[in-house]
Amino acid sequence: MATTTAGFVPGPAEPEDLARFGYRQELHRRVGSFSSFAAGFSFVSILTTVFQLFALGFGFGGAAFFWTWPLVFLGQYLVALNFSTLAARFPISGSIFQWSSRLGGQTFGWFTGWLMIIGQILTVATAAIALQAVLPSIWSGFQIVGGPGADPAPTSPTGAANSVLLGVCLLAVTTVITVIGVRLMALVNSTGVVLEIVGVVAIVSALLFHAQRGPAILFTSTGANLSPDTSYLSAWLASGLMAAYVMVGFDSAGELSEETHAPRRTTPRTILRALWVSGIGGGLLIVGALLAAPSLTDGGLATGGLPWVLNEVLGPVGGRILLADVAIAVFSCTLAVQTSGSRMMFSMARQKALPFHRFLSRVSARTGTPVVTSIVVGVLAALALAVNLHQTAIFTALTSLCIAMLYLAYLGVTGPLLLTRLRRARLGRPAPVELDETGQPLFSLGRWGIPINVAAVAYQVVAVINLAWPRAAVYDLTGGTWWLQWSAVLFIGLCLAVGVLVHRRLHPHATRIPLAPVHARGHAEDAEPVGDLV
Repeated sequence: MATTTAGFVPGPAEPEDLARFGYRQELHRRVGSFSSFAAGFSFVSILTTVFQLFALGFGFGGAAFFWTWPLVFLGQYLVALNFSTLAARFPISGSIFQWSSRLGGQTFGWFTGWLMIIGQILTVATAAIALQAVLPSIWSGFQIVGGPGADPAPTSPTGAANSVLLGVCLLAVTTVITVIGVRLMALVNSTGVVLEIVGVVAIVSALLFHAQRGPAILFTSTGANLSPDTSYLSAWLASGLMAAYVMVGFDSAGELSEETHAPRRTTPRTILRALWVSGIGGGLLIVGALLAAPSLTDGGLATGGLPWVLNEVLGPVGGRILLADVAIAVFSCTLAVQTSGSRMMFSMARQKALPFHRFLSRVSARTGTPVVTSIVVGVLAALALAVNLHQTAIFTALTSLCIAMLYLAYLGVTGPLLLTRLRRARLGRPAPVELDETGQPLFSLGRWGIPINVAAVAYQVVAVINLAWPRAAVYDLTGGTWWLQWSAVLFIGLCLAVGVLVHRRLHPHATRIPLAPVHARGHAEDAEPVGDLV
């Protein structure tokens, strides 16, 4: 049997491979290739996020906001290429935390994981609240608070309260599914993804068939809500927040690495595939809506978004049928994000790197799932929803800054990865040859590693600044609350400050992460800790 210079023997049982990193196989390996793809695709969930946020992007940039989509896709694809390289070499749950710790050191990795967990919990809440944008449009009876005649807009008092109610009910269901086991989660999620893809094809086809204008409209700012003192470039950059909100979470396949068959081969490909399918499908949804909307200037598209377009173009029956598919996508998205967050929390807890780690690191012997972390993520997301009861402006700010936190966590991986690549290139060390479970070379960027990594980091820095920029129209819907306007910077700073206190308390007791794989007898191998990264 062939071996590599890093000592990896292709084709071992996954538990043996995992043991090389110092971990026992506790989670059940029941995730196949399609389920791995579904995890990333569901987290992105173009039906959930494009339907929820289309009005935001269009309101800022008008029809030309479409061009922010391919720009963000290109930037995130550069990030995904780097993540795929690491996923092939470190098939471990809690991927962002694990990768960052091995590349940037224990402390740096801890803060990256800390930000990622908080961002994921807030993202679970954001996904759950998307039901309010869909269900009342299907049937007015879903507007429980205030009755069918009440205002269902999420920014209204009745709509905000109802969104919390619907979101908490959804979180209760997804929590039960994640607790029961990864096989049920994968089955439900995969089914939801199939229906979502079918729905995307149906919606795009219907919109293009009912197109009322040509693609030339994509090169105009028609529909943009510009104030006299706002330049179009500034508004266009703000409209890019919609695409930035959508295209995150493709790394979720990495979170399920310890539950995936042949993860060294499967995970890198499913990460990229999830982003590709999402990028193409989401772009077509945006184009279809812009071409088929009855009007771009009467305010309907800027306030009602895609649900309004479907109801106007396809009529009440056809629109409601497709909106029901969107509701399924919201369900799958919430389930995927909650599963991803629970694995990240579990990965940090088993290193004794979180409070109450003894409980958070427990895995059910019967179901093979981290039951406690699944429940904790669901409960914390429900608590985050509660702020929407009396102050919707706060929750709008939270939904914006949570994506900024995810981008920062991603940067916590690609940044130190770039430094590692540059260091190896300067020393002229040959890259070790490593193979996957089938004996094929691991996914690698080869000589393109450094330029792709540089471009990814540059994009992420610009994206984080754009996401956290204190725009009153994004962060302060009250129109005069300074701390809301600066809430992204303040909240991230507060999270880091609390993180410092937690880390100081836990760091002396935390288990160190071995930078290199270990032999079964527990000694580190004589290998580069980050493998073939050049």
